[in-house]
Amino acid sequence: MSRVMENDSMQLSRRILDAFRLDPILILLLFLLSALGLMILFSASGSDTDLIMRQFTRLGIALLLMVAVANVSLRVLKKLSLAFYLAGVLLLVAVIGFGEIGKGAQRWLDLGFIRFQPSELMKLAMPMMLASYLSEKVLPVGWKDLFVSVLLVIVPVLLIAKQPDLGTALLVGSAGFFVLFLAGVRWKIIMILGLLVSLMAPLLWKFALHDYQRSRILTLLDPESDPLGAGYHIIQSKIAIGSGGVYGKGWLNGTQSQLDFLPERSTDFIFSVFGEEFGLFGSLLLVLLYLMIIYRGLYIAACASDNYGRLLAGALSLTFFVYLFVNTGMVAGLLPVVGVPLPLVSYGGTSMVTLMLGFGMIMTIRSSKRFLG
Repeated sequence: MSRVMENDSMQLSRRILDAFRLDPILILLLFLLSALGLMILFSASGSDTDLIMRQFTRLGIALLLMVAVANVSLRVLKKLSLAFYLAGVLLLVAVIGFGEIGKGAQRWLDLGFIRFQPSELMKLAMPMMLASYLSEKVLPVGWKDLFVSVLLVIVPVLLIAKQPDLGTALLVGSAGFFVLFLAGVRWKIIMILGLLVSLMAPLLWKFALHDYQRSRILTLLDPESDPLGAGYHIIQSKIAIGSGGVYGKGWLNGTQSQLDFLPERSTDFIFSVFGEEFGLFGSLLLVLLYLMIIYRGLYIAACASDNYGRLLAGALSLTFFVYLFVNTGMVAGLLPVVGVPLPLVSYGGTSMVTLMLGFGMIMTIRSSKRFLG
């Protein structure tokens, strides 16, 4: 009897997910990651229940928006791509004109009823626009289409970098690059572009980067040169991760985080808290969970029946990987500190909503009538 009831409940759950056009595997993985994020955030915040409730509310809103997007047809998403991209660029220009300044950066727009960061929209608008443009072209990409594509990427990236927001500019640029890569850009062209960027590096260092950004790069090379200043974040993060050992100190038992040695422990450096409390073993399991989500997204991309769905799902999944790669590399002292959160774990609402909207688009592609999976 119990086995029959269990089978009935599973079938009912499957019908509900199908009715809302949700991928059961991806939903399960996202729920596991979000629950784990709330658990570690409780520890990182010093058992702050108010903060956890705010994060839980944001998570609920993000999930509802994901379900809403998952029920939008792929054809409609494609039609909206250009308008979404142009609106994002115009909002970025508006930020330069009258955006709010906070902590030395001009990134926010306050419309009275809502305060938001337009650069977050470009994380979705960029792959949508580029996928829409290239899906109508003959692939692999030729020089003319490549020039237009690079121009579509460079404009918002430069506007975001001017705020300045190097982390978001990196993510938006990565989203555009992944669309081009999946569209079949020849390795010869990629190598030429890489060589051009390398040749421009000295000019970027001198004229494009701000003093604090140069300081972060130099600190990465030698954090002990300024242990109480620019190198403090990296040094404390490495101490926290290293002190966790193989199996960690246990949940709520981290010393670096609980004794306030670790800065930004609820946001950008929350992986350090996790590493201290759950050790190498727990950190590997967390990374494995992320990789399973990325693999599922890439599988959906591979099974998409048209170029737009394939390019969009692939780019969104790989951009999620960049979040993981940059954040973990940053807290481990392998990459400069650029302010990229650990996806669906770090405290914050804007990034969470953006990521869930992206997964909603991936589920739209999966629920397409011509989906091959």
